[in-house]
Order: sequence, then structure tokens, then C-alpha cells
Amino acid sequence: MAARIKKGDRVVVISGTNKDRKGDVLSVINSEKVIIEGVNLAKKHVRPSQKNPQGGQITVEQPIHISNVMPVNPTTEKGARVKFVEKEGGKKRVALDGTELGVARKRKA
Repeated sequence: MAARIKKGDRVVVISGTNKDRKGDVLSVINSEKVIIEGVNLAKKHVRPSQKNPQGGQITVEQPIHISNVMPVNPTTEKGARVKFVEKEGGKKRVALDGTELGVARKRKA
């Protein structure tokens, strides 16, 4: 099945403590969790090392289940459900109102 949410997409969180927050997808983990920039932050304790001689606490983004996020429609800036449409030799991701969200997969010739 084609990915409804991909790396680099702008998404909105639709449930949980971070509801209504928007951000860009940094990574997709096993096609079931996503890490979103600036959302679901947690403090992580880090030991001193050569890379980080001070040590201390750093803030990192934690994964969110993919069912709790929705792509943002670029025209309305609201969450949009996604469908796939065959166009010009490939599948394209399209919001239900017809706004194109990006290329899902190109057909091999």
C-alpha cells in the first residue's frame, strides 16, 4: 500500500496531548509511527562524552502513531484525508477536495 504520510510532509496532530499542533515529518518508522518536528517533545538525560562534554538534558522529538496525524491541505491549512489518483503515468496523492499533495509513485515504463 502506498504511503499516505511521507517524510517532509506537513501534518497536524488530530488526537492526544499534542492535538492541533502542526509540523513537518522528520522520519517514518516502520510505516506505523512518525517523528514530527517540534511535536511530542521529551527531555533526555545525556552522559558527558567527547561529543557532548557538558552532558545534561536535551530535548528530543518522540514518535507518534501514524493514525494520530493527518496531512495538511496546502490551500486550507487544515487536516485533509488522502486518496490516490492515476494521473500522467503515475499515482498521485490528492486531498478529497482535489488539491494535489505530491507524487506517491511513478510508473516504470
